[in-house]
Amino acid sequence: MEAVNTQDVSVNDLQWKIEYKPDQCTLCGSCVAACTFGAIHVDVQRRDVPICVGSAPEPTVQHLARPVIVQTADLVKACVGCGMCEKICPNQAIRPVRNPDTRATLLKRHSGPIKRGGRTNLNSQRTLDSIIVGRISQMTDPALDSERHTFDLRAPLGRVVAADKLPLAVEGDNLIVQDRTPPVRWIYPLLFSDMSIGALSPRAWEAIALAVAYLNEKCGLPVRMSSGEGGVPQKLMESDYFKYFILQIASGHFGWNRIVRAMPRMKTDPAAVLIKIGQGAKPGDGGLLPAAKVRTHIQALRGVPKATLHSPPNHQGLYSIEESVQKMHLSLNAAFGFRVPVAIKCAASATSVSVYNNLLRDPYRICGGFFLDGIQGGTGAANEVSLDHTGHPIVSKLRECYQAAVAQGLQGQIPLWAGGGIGMTGNAAADAFKMICLGANGVIVGKILIQLLGCIGNEQGRCNKCNTDKCPTGICTQDPRLMKRLDVDTGAQSIVDYILAFDDELRKLMAPIGNSSLPVGRSDALVSTDRAVADKLGIQYAC
Repeated sequence: MEAVNTQDVSVNDLQWKIEYKPDQCTLCGSCVAACTFGAIHVDVQRRDVPICVGSAPEPTVQHLARPVIVQTADLVKACVGCGMCEKICPNQAIRPVRNPDTRATLLKRHSGPIKRGGRTNLNSQRTLDSIIVGRISQMTDPALDSERHTFDLRAPLGRVVAADKLPLAVEGDNLIVQDRTPPVRWIYPLLFSDMSIGALSPRAWEAIALAVAYLNEKCGLPVRMSSGEGGVPQKLMESDYFKYFILQIASGHFGWNRIVRAMPRMKTDPAAVLIKIGQGAKPGDGGLLPAAKVRTHIQALRGVPKATLHSPPNHQGLYSIEESVQKMHLSLNAAFGFRVPVAIKCAASATSVSVYNNLLRDPYRICGGFFLDGIQGGTGAANEVSLDHTGHPIVSKLRECYQAAVAQGLQGQIPLWAGGGIGMTGNAAADAFKMICLGANGVIVGKILIQLLGCIGNEQGRCNKCNTDKCPTGICTQDPRLMKRLDVDTGAQSIVDYILAFDDELRKLMAPIGNSSLPVGRSDALVSTDRAVADKLGIQYAC
């Protein structure tokens, strides 16, 4: 008898089991072909089958070898519960089911907290969930009609100069502009966060870009999209639609050689340039694109060989805020002839207010925005210890930055944009409204976009394999065979429909408080059911 090792892995050690009905299976092989993780395979089982060949019931037993579908008992090829086998099976003969008897003690590193699309629930207690809109205009201050009133839903991206600092002079009856003013783009208060071509498949990136173009051209919503680090397709840079995109430059500088070469052929300027210093999902780690995802088209776009691409956690050569302003901001402003706003993105942290204060006091007045990213954002492409234990919730840091600007009379001069868990519980419009009332000029969303494209990662630990290049939905893979599973038009339509619903809900929240424009800093409209939250944010406590 063969020896049994107690550390050998069996199917019952895995979090998902394959429920298979051989009597319904036609052995077409579709499920095996559709499984990107190799979690199932075809095997042969020996069976004793009773057979009756005569008119009388005199069964005989025959020994047969039958082909069957078998789950692979391997941690590397473990089923993630994506359900692609179930979707493609013509006879409903196979499906993944959660294993209630998983022997977690043998697989401690795989038995951690239940994941939410790549993020754990260690930080799922959100401040926003204890805040509600408590100020409703009534007889003394009538509310607005959300269906018929005209709302001005625009937010600034670019340095807003105070009225007394504008370079204006009066000559006779004419108002003369004596010097250049910083560029400002007035855009929709919802910005599509930076997810690169490489992290996303080209088809997924194209679907988001297509939605952005449609929202601008057909719906009149000036939504903007950040390119992410890794470059932009050359045809897009040379098109009229380039004005809807924000170019991101991060510590790896991937793709910027192509951007520089394309500048003479650009028909229009980008909406802005975003310098990513850090992100809330994985501060200190930087970015990492595994070599498996660096396929030929990614190599061409980024100008790199096939290798694992690492963006350092900090910009090399930048060791202070002042140095960042002088080197990065001035050079990137100059590159586009001081026509394009240049903003900075940082991870929310205990030092966020210090960074913001230094930017506010910049004598050049060239920082066009401060993007804060909280710990609850991201798709989970990072070490779990970073995801769970580093970073800062976004709400309190946003509020502190806004109050610091108010104390100096400089609020609104450097627009505040905040992200990290917006729409995490399903309603992005409510989250955005609360953030705006606390001081944000607009909000940033990212993960919700890939959910709209069809991401199946959920709160119960399903899938969450974005970094493996085996995404079963074709969203986070560079495998041409898997990318075909994503329908670009359907994905773009889903995003457009959601943003239109977001716009409608945002108006319905603005109407009761009587605001025609964005209620930036109107914390009097909010109350909290948590006294600690109310005291920290300086809003009313309600019970």
